[in-house]
Order: sequence, then C-alpha cells, then structure tokens
Amino acid sequence: MESFALGNPLYKTHYGAAYLGDALMLLQKIPSDSIDLVITSPPFALQRQKEYGNVDQEEYVDWLLSFALEIKRVIKSTGSFVLDLGGAYRKGRPVRSLYNYRVLIKMCDEFGWNLAEEFFWFNPSKLPSPIEWVNKRKIRAKDAVNTIWWFSKTDFPKANVRNVLIPYSDRMQLLLQNSEKYYSPKKRPSGHDISGRFAEDKGGAIPPNLLQIPNTESNSQYLRCCKMVGIGGHPARFPEKIPEFFIKFLTEPGDIVLDVFAGSNTTGAVSESLSRRWLAFELERLYLAASAFRFLDVVSESIVKSLYKNLMTEGKDKILLTRRLELTA
Repeated sequence: MESFALGNPLYKTHYGAAYLGDALMLLQKIPSDSIDLVITSPPFALQRQKEYGNVDQEEYVDWLLSFALEIKRVIKSTGSFVLDLGGAYRKGRPVRSLYNYRVLIKMCDEFGWNLAEEFFWFNPSKLPSPIEWVNKRKIRAKDAVNTIWWFSKTDFPKANVRNVLIPYSDRMQLLLQNSEKYYSPKKRPSGHDISGRFAEDKGGAIPPNLLQIPNTESNSQYLRCCKMVGIGGHPARFPEKIPEFFIKFLTEPGDIVLDVFAGSNTTGAVSESLSRRWLAFELERLYLAASAFRFLDVVSESIVKSLYKNLMTEGKDKILLTRRLELTA
C-alpha cells in the first residue's frame, strides 16, 4: 500500500490509512489488480434526504454504477466486491423500489461482474418503517432486511467458508456425541443418501446466506468518544459483524480491504483487528475524523478532544495511531 499515490491520509494505523476525499478520484490513483476486497455500504436511495448525503432515488443507480468500473479495475482477479444496499419504497406509494435489483442486473449485464452469491442481512432490532405504511395505515410489514450482493471478476474468487463456520445446534451437538442414538440414516426426499456424513465434527456448521445480525450499538468506545467532543455518531453505521463475516470469508491476513464509503470506518477497525491491511475513503471530514476513535487503546477526554481537534484542522499533517497511542500531529 505504501506505493499507492494517494497523498497524505487523514490518519493511519499499523495496518491501514483513512483518506479524506472523493472516492472516485481516489480510486483512480490505485494501481490495477491490487485490492483483495472492496466492501462498502453506500448512502441508500431513500426518498427522504438524510444528513449523510444520500442521492435521490431516480439518480441513484447511475450514481452508484459510476464507481463500478474503477472498483473492477483495482480488484485482483481473485478479489471480491461486497455491496450492502437497504430497501426503499416508491415515493408516496406502498410499493417497493427496484433500485437495488437494477444495480445488480446492470452490474452483471453491463459491467461484466459475476454475482458470486446473494446475501440477506436481517436486522431483528430495526424499528418498524416506513411510518406511513407500517405504523399508521398498518398495510405493510416492517422492512428489516438488506440485500448484500457479493460480486466477483471471475468464477472462482478467493473464499473459504471454513473461516466463518457457526456453532452447531444443540441437536447437532447431541448427534456428534452419539450419532447412533440420535440419528437413523435415511434417504432424503430428493433421493440423496447422506448416511454417515454427520458423525464427524468439522468445527462448526456452514452458515446460510441469511445473516441475522442486530444493529444495536449504543455504548461503544466510538459513541462514547463522540459524546466527549459533543457530536453524534454517524447515523448509518453498520454492525461490525457484517464486515467481519466477509473479511474472514473472502480474505487472508495481510490482504488489502477497501471501503469506498467508509463513514465511521467500521470496516477499517475490523480489518485492523483481523490483521488485514485496509484503506478507507470518506468525503465528510467530520465522519472520518471521528472514526479515529475506533482505534484508540487508551481513552481519556483530553486525548480524545486533542485528537479530534487535530483531525478537524485543515492543513495538519497526518496523525499516526499505534497500539501504544503515539499521536503525532
């Protein structure tokens, strides 16, 4: 990453660097075939304008696809692009927008990506919405699922599902302890004979493509530090377990992970904890400056305020955050 001509980052850590600027312009400075994973959650195509700068729904598909060619160029042949998109309704109507599916179809049909697999993030803690159709008129169920498209350049991107195994169910654990007592092999309705395949402990079960992950961050270090400097946290953070799943699944230690709409830089923080090199691009200084709080090992009000002041000051040199909290402004 040291050879990337991206200029000075706003801050950097042992494994990564956070850059302030337009993601499309920064992408153009990255060498081709150099990134292992791009994972991002862009501002969604919502009808109501949000403070984090979402694009109008009618313009959204073309706006998002303007990044597709550059992302495809910088990703290695073994790399992946994971895109989290929330659902939306048509303006003033109780019918769904198809924008996230239009993104998917155009990415594959017009830009040559492969859909390696579709994932669905179910957030059980999401509040009932939209208010008009769910809360007031009660003619729709709450929207609690995001689509996550896993794109690849080739048919066989780097992936290892063994890195994201989930705990066995109680029933499966009993079966592993005594398969003869708890399981009588029979042919499945499809005709498949699966006798003898459940007796070996593989370390966990293969996860489904439905990710049930609540988004309930309320008292994290990041939010506590934001409170110390008198700002709110980024209003559209996604939980750490989302990037954690895909980073473990699709990369190895030392690989490079890029988030082109970093926001509060959850992706960078997770990458750091998993020994992956990372890059974060964000257009809003306030959000990127506050994201540095995720990397502090020692937190005090004086340190947090000093760090934030330096990061919010134009013309300051980059700030280095290390495990020993060495701050150089």
